[in-house]
Amino acid sequence: MAGKGTARRAGARTPGMKIKKGDRVVVIAGRDNGREGTVIAAFPDKQRLLVQGVNMIKKHKKVDYQGRRGAKEGGIIHQEALIHVSNVQLIDPDSKKPARAGYRREDGGKKVRISRSSGKDI
Repeated sequence: MAGKGTARRAGARTPGMKIKKGDRVVVIAGRDNGREGTVIAAFPDKQRLLVQGVNMIKKHKKVDYQGRRGAKEGGIIHQEALIHVSNVQLIDPDSKKPARAGYRREDGGKKVRISRSSGKDI
């Protein structure tokens, strides 16, 4: 039996994410509730995002590089940690309010992302 619920069935598909890199999002749950940021990276296989300025952690970095003029670099670094996609919501570019994202098919069969609240393209 696998621990922490991270194992997936062989051949099981993860659901797609409607939030992409470069999107503006707001945190709707957790410690950083209400914070806004831009998505730096998206990991659809893990259903997680890296959002600028959100879910900041302190990482202790070992001194392993000697910089210019003999300066050693290391110490405590502040950086973003991954956040689950269910804890963020896309910001509608027109109304600047949180909105769900959806898709619409255009006449060429192309999928276009739309805002569910306004129905406009994102």
